[in-house]
Amino acid sequence: MGNRVEAVERALERIGREDPRLCAFVEVWPERARAAAERAGGLPLAGVPFAVKGRTGIGAYAARRLAGAGAVPVGSTSVPGPGTPWQTWGQGALGRTVNPWRADRTPGGSSAGAAVAVAAGLVGLATGGDGAGSVRIPAAWCGVFGLKTTNGLLPSPDRTGLAAAGVLARTAGEAGAFARHVLEVAVPAPPTGPVDAVFSVDLGYAEVDPEVAAVVRRAVRRLVAAGVVRLVDGGCPLLDPREAWRTVRGGAVSPGGEEVRRANDAVLDALFARTPLLLTPTTPNRPHGHEGPGETYSTALTWAFNLSGHPAASVPAGFTADGCPVGLQLVAERGADAALLAAAGAVERALPAVRR
Repeated sequence: MGNRVEAVERALERIGREDPRLCAFVEVWPERARAAAERAGGLPLAGVPFAVKGRTGIGAYAARRLAGAGAVPVGSTSVPGPGTPWQTWGQGALGRTVNPWRADRTPGGSSAGAAVAVAAGLVGLATGGDGAGSVRIPAAWCGVFGLKTTNGLLPSPDRTGLAAAGVLARTAGEAGAFARHVLEVAVPAPPTGPVDAVFSVDLGYAEVDPEVAAVVRRAVRRLVAAGVVRLVDGGCPLLDPREAWRTVRGGAVSPGGEEVRRANDAVLDALFARTPLLLTPTTPNRPHGHEGPGETYSTALTWAFNLSGHPAASVPAGFTADGCPVGLQLVAERGADAALLAAAGAVERALPAVRR
């Protein structure tokens, strides 16, 4: 019992010490967590502390599955506050959630506090939800791993079908617990040889910050040099999914939006018929300030895969010169979540120097 209770106590101590400046949590449950740790003996994840997204996150399917395996929910993490545009950041119980790398920048959203809690070492695992990039964007901007599962693979309250469950963890390997106990799949060993991959810096339509693009290009070159990926020609020229996403989110049917969706699905189906992996920057921009995102859509490179349903992950790729983390997005065929986690693990091992 000692080890599992001690792990929870350490997490609670870190939260108590660090969260006043980070504001990653909206609620912390010390007594409930201690009691759960004491009951978890013999279970596979006994005493592993984790956080849930938002005040209602404890009732989500993923949280229930993790708790059933013995993991201990210690609190709920911040999401955008009342009146905050969905594109932006989180509001914790103690104030505005800040990026642990640069307090003057947002951690991204909407799984803002989840990413901050993992990046700051308050917990090793946090649940999230991703309807346009809400797991991958904060993962990229906080320098951690984030996975959006295949849409429809797990229960979701989102009637539009855009939102999928996700997880944030320090590494893809640590996200394996989510795969085993929530997705109920075994993550295969990382591939021993190079995986064919298509690299697109802009998906044919996004305007990407040149320094963000440069960081990701360097990361991809390192992956090629390390024999992790082998780049395949062909690109991935998609149509801008902005209006298609908006109409689906609003519950409307737009002939133009449906045409964009069909056209993009055709391109992606052809791509994944010939190669198992697509690489892009996770976001077109670096973390913006707390005043807001301005005219740039941080979702420009992520929400295409909420429309298409493909699983997608963000892996740390490096830093801009001003100290902002940058993410590399990996996308795989629908249902290939376990293979995507394995590929992400191989990518992480080839990019160890990007973690500080």
